[in-house]
Amino acid sequence: MTHNIFIDGAAGTTGLEIRERLSGRDEFSLILLDDAQRKDADARAQAINDADVVILCLPDDAAREAVSLIANDRTKVIDASTAHRVAPGWTYGFPELIGHDRVAAATRISNPGCYPTGFLALIGPLVRAAILPADWPLSVNAVSGYSGGGKSMIAEFEGEGGAPTAWRTYGLSLAHKHVPEMTMHAGLSVAPIFAPSVTGLLRGMIVEVPLQLGAMPGKPSPEAIRECLAATYAGSPIVQVIDGYDASTLAIERRAGTDGMDLFIFANADGSQARLVAALDNLGKGASGAAVQNLNLICGLDEKAGLNLA
Repeated sequence: MTHNIFIDGAAGTTGLEIRERLSGRDEFSLILLDDAQRKDADARAQAINDADVVILCLPDDAAREAVSLIANDRTKVIDASTAHRVAPGWTYGFPELIGHDRVAAATRISNPGCYPTGFLALIGPLVRAAILPADWPLSVNAVSGYSGGGKSMIAEFEGEGGAPTAWRTYGLSLAHKHVPEMTMHAGLSVAPIFAPSVTGLLRGMIVEVPLQLGAMPGKPSPEAIRECLAATYAGSPIVQVIDGYDASTLAIERRAGTDGMDLFIFANADGSQARLVAALDNLGKGASGAAVQNLNLICGLDEKAGLNLA
């Protein structure tokens, strides 16, 4: 069976990467619009309604508008924007966390954000298992390649004058749009402090959650955390819990250019402190790779088809 796919916003960074992953796959037929047609409201609406699955790679308001154009009960949606990540009636597209069957049965899927993917992979299972209290004040330190900022940031870092900086922090208002998503899907009652940053590297991502285990109720051990995460992702071809990592550093490039994610648990000698770390590609499992994984599932295909997991 061939599935008709329309990528709305195919000229953007995420859309281009999704199209690359679908290239050469005979399970899919892409509905393509030229530049003039993309600006034609009727042509765009027709493409949306002709598709079996629409993948939205758009700003939030445009994504909501695109959904409103669907005039049938057949077209499914994967939204890579922030618009529907905490919206009622939408399924959060993180199969390893919410269940592969739920994603496969969904008609409206919100693709997770890149930073939340790392955070939720680490924290979601631990809160669910009551290893971490839902009301514990968590902080999240994270750094991404500049492609996470889309075409405008890519142009900024790759302009003729050279990169404007080697590293910058942002989200200083403590009101980043990813925080509601992190809070809700981790099952937290207290929003985490989120400290994102960007570095002068095209792609790659590190997300870290430091924990004062010795100060928590029940004093959870690093071993309990490791066992919980290992059980959650046992058998996953995409998310791996790494044991025996003894290097003194961890590079942001570790999973760059791939669609997988590695999780690490580092602890001090007495187990009273830990650093939980996720390494992924902001354009891979953090965006386009996740969208293709979700597309595979709702089309009844192998979830890893078309993904680079090397």
